[in-house]
Amino acid sequence: MESDNSECSVYLDCAASTPVRPAVLDAMMPYLTEHFGNPSGSHRMARTSRAAIDDAREVCANHLGFDPHGVVFTSGGTEADNLAIHGACTSNGIAVCAATEHHAILHPVEFRSGRVAQVTDDGAVDLDHLETLLDDNVAVISVMLVNNESGRVVDLNPIADLRDRVAPGAMLHTDAVQGINWVDIREALRRVDMVSLSGHKFGAPKGVGALAIRPGLKLAPQLLGGGQESERRSGTHNTAGIVAFGAALECLAASRLSDIERLGRLSEQLSEGLISRIDGCSETISRGQRASGILQLVIQGIESEALLVLLERHGVMASAAASCASGAMDPSHVLAAMGFDRKTAAGSLRLSLGWCTEEWEIERALSVIPECVDAMRGAP
Repeated sequence: MESDNSECSVYLDCAASTPVRPAVLDAMMPYLTEHFGNPSGSHRMARTSRAAIDDAREVCANHLGFDPHGVVFTSGGTEADNLAIHGACTSNGIAVCAATEHHAILHPVEFRSGRVAQVTDDGAVDLDHLETLLDDNVAVISVMLVNNESGRVVDLNPIADLRDRVAPGAMLHTDAVQGINWVDIREALRRVDMVSLSGHKFGAPKGVGALAIRPGLKLAPQLLGGGQESERRSGTHNTAGIVAFGAALECLAASRLSDIERLGRLSEQLSEGLISRIDGCSETISRGQRASGILQLVIQGIESEALLVLLERHGVMASAAASCASGAMDPSHVLAAMGFDRKTAAGSLRLSLGWCTEEWEIERALSVIPECVDAMRGAP
């Protein structure tokens, strides 16, 4: 007998956060209750915690194609991004990033009076403009692997080529917080010097992330104190979170290809259904250029904030752009950088799928979203 999902919420905001995978919860629980020793200690319980962290470090390194000694565990993607930018820009080093980066990159770059590269109308980095920003003073170039709002997948190889030719002393960093779910990650990172990840985007709990660094690269630590993480990030380790991070990566590695296929099919069903049922509705990024599970639409004559409130009343959870601390929404800086005017960008809707998404949720969304748009437009 099929289950009745009529009272369940439709969750289409996986780019903001995903639930903890059951296997991940099982893996981390003993480190909250039994193996709670501080891994910086010397006794047996401390050694047990430290060994679990080392195991997770190996998993992370193998999954990314990095050396285990280069994996620095952090509190999440924001800290990892900040460590990459501030840590690389010692002395007078300059940071360069794309205009569509997450604010965890944009704000540190702007804080350090860095340089921001333009993007094309399809969300790709404008390589000609980027070249004008590069010189021997550039310490780090940061370009997101998959954009968290539009889902645009970026080929990092042309950027690495440009770095090698114009600014060979610069480190190449990518925020792969979204990208980890949607691409062959080892291949995508082949020429990258640093990569940031955040556990809650792929089935680990919030509050744990990582910055992986190639051998020989030096970063100035931003947190000083106990000297943990080879003195690159001080602070008592979140042992249970780190164990969960490693377990979630193993789950992701086992299911990524099937998830991409399944969620790509559901995303296509969702896109085609909404565009056919809602006048003035279109994708911001074409299907072949975006990640399988991130769908950003713009709907003419609709204000995102009002639409999201109405959708929530009907049990559909979505977003307009990236999540922020207050929950308030400004027009997307990503869409602005891509050339969308403020009025059009104000009608954006991001529907993001993840490992937890089920087919019934897509079917319900295809019913609810057009009805809500019609209600807002005053359709009879």
